[in-house]
Amino acid sequence: MLNIITLPVGQLKANCYLIYKEGNSNCLIIDPGDEADFIMQKIKDYELTPVEIVATHAHFDHIQGVMELKWAYKIPFYLHQKDHMLLNHYRRSAIYFTNFDPGPPPIPDAFLIHQDVIEKNSFEFSVIHTPGHTPGSISLYNKKEGIIFTGDTIFADGGVGRTDHRYSSPLDLGKSLQKILTLPDKTIILPGHGEATNVLNEKSLHII
Repeated sequence: MLNIITLPVGQLKANCYLIYKEGNSNCLIIDPGDEADFIMQKIKDYELTPVEIVATHAHFDHIQGVMELKWAYKIPFYLHQKDHMLLNHYRRSAIYFTNFDPGPPPIPDAFLIHQDVIEKNSFEFSVIHTPGHTPGSISLYNKKEGIIFTGDTIFADGGVGRTDHRYSSPLDLGKSLQKILTLPDKTIILPGHGEATNVLNEKSLHII
């Protein structure tokens, strides 16, 4: 059984997730958006061993803690290639929204694509390309556990990611929602902000 620690971090309260399996200290870090010291303290508290960092997309509020965690644990950082161009806007966006200069963006060690499998001993996730909010937005799905990490593609209570950026696509977002909302009804949705939900709850709030 997978254990999931949810850590809302940064001024925008993005959900950073620490995922590990009972009896195994290996830990996957998803979307360390800020407060790297706080994240590292939680990792220490739970006696975990980080092995990878994955970002669901490249907005600053989901990757601001990446660099410090990469250095601290000597672990790789993965991102979808279609969001690589957003790293050029990382610093400017952070300053605009938070009045804080985070420095240079983190550099991905490799890029993920649709249907890649992230597997590290104690966990396995399938990469589902779910563009719309950003071109390279991804969701991470574990069929056995019935959970999916959706970043800013879908939120609880009918919420969806913004599509008013010049690189966003409402059409692509609709297709991505269809990928998520056709999963089994009991699938737990763990979004990039806010509370968890499930496919059944959200199906009634979306036309797909």
